Amino acid sequence: MYEQYASRMYPVCVRYLGREDAKDVLQEGFLTVFDKIGSYKGEGSFEGWMRKIFINASLMQLRKSDVLRRTEDIEQAPETGGTVENGVLEQIGTRELLDQIGSLPAGLRSVFNLFVVEGYSHAEVGKLLGITEQSSRSQLSRARTLLQEKIKKLYNGKQ
Repeated sequence: MYEQYASRMYPVCVRYLGREDAKDVLQEGFLTVFDKIGSYKGEGSFEGWMRKIFINASLMQLRKSDVLRRTEDIEQAPETGGTVENGVLEQIGTRELLDQIGSLPAGLRSVFNLFVVEGYSHAEVGKLLGITEQSSRSQLSRARTLLQEKIKKLYNGKQ
């Protein structure tokens, strides 16, 4: 059973931390799951409950390394000259897209993952990361801009 959940939670940790730190956080997350198993009330899915633990463990690791504080708080992201063309997105594989998201700076990647992938609101993201709601919005905008630039470079390199 451990292997089944580990194979599902490891990618969650990787999205926030990268492969090396994710291994350590995966172990810490399972220790927390075993320690807190009595607090699971059977409301919602067990895997969803676990996912929150692993997200929080990943964010705690980021806080320890202080990378979230080093993320630039910007009012508006610079314009990139348009959005990524639809044809580009059709050509990029899931692995390539995840790699591009993973290459974002840690703070921007965290905001992007929490808002876009996990579905948290900007208020919730701000609370989880210890930043303002406006900072969450501006960092998401910057993350999207950088991601578009990375995808354009990737696509242009394949032509």
